[in-house]
Amino acid sequence: MKRIISQGLLVLFIFGLMAQGICAENKRLVIQGSTTVLPIAQKCAEVFMQKHPEIDISVRGGGSGTGIAALIDRICDIADSSRPIKKKEILKAKEKGISPEPHVVAMDGIAVIVHPSNQVNQLSLSRIKNIYTGKVSNWSQLGGKNQKIVVVSRDVASGTYECFSKLALKKQRVRPDALLQVSNAATASIVKRTKGAIGYVGLGYLSSEVKALTIDGVVSSVETVLKGTYPISRPLFMYTNGKPKGLAKDFIDFVLSEEGQKIVKEQGFVSLK
Repeated sequence: MKRIISQGLLVLFIFGLMAQGICAENKRLVIQGSTTVLPIAQKCAEVFMQKHPEIDISVRGGGSGTGIAALIDRICDIADSSRPIKKKEILKAKEKGISPEPHVVAMDGIAVIVHPSNQVNQLSLSRIKNIYTGKVSNWSQLGGKNQKIVVVSRDVASGTYECFSKLALKKQRVRPDALLQVSNAATASIVKRTKGAIGYVGLGYLSSEVKALTIDGVVSSVETVLKGTYPISRPLFMYTNGKPKGLAKDFIDFVLSEEGQKIVKEQGFVSLK
């Protein structure tokens, strides 16, 4: 009888440990991906953890492609992306038993930026394409100083690159001497330090240290993105494996709530409400 009781207690003890492990696992959330969505995810995670001190949320960048790959490989719970998932990524996900589910959390405009001292204030989409594909290489060809254009672009893992390539470059190749950067912050940093530079970033990365150009007569702003008049606009996503559950659902619900969308606005992006 003692032996049966001991075995029963052992089983209960093991189940107790397993339950603790499950609870601990459910209190941790890993978010990875787009550096455009990163400020939204970071601030929302900070506020969410203040409300729920028992929760641990890890937020990493790396680019949209990196985030989606991490979701497919079950490395993260939520993938941030500034572009829609690609067909080849969906196929790869299905092979691994993953069903990527998109959640639009904000809207954004891709601002084309130059050094504040640049005399050029506006460009057309066709001229931007000519700059990035190598047909135009000096600011004097665009009404500016006799100064070489330093082209700054995002790397191929970037969702911002994907959208910019599609909307502004019509999927033509970026010139081979372009300086490829891994984040919006790195792009803005080079442009603010380089007088002849041109780059592109999400609205949340605009500051007085760079100048955003008017594109086809339209300024890059929350208002023009909302109206649909700014030509380089896009939705921002968070992807989960299937319908979100547990902590992942709670977090996405928070991002989409009035408080979460207020954070979206505070970070310089376009809220859905």
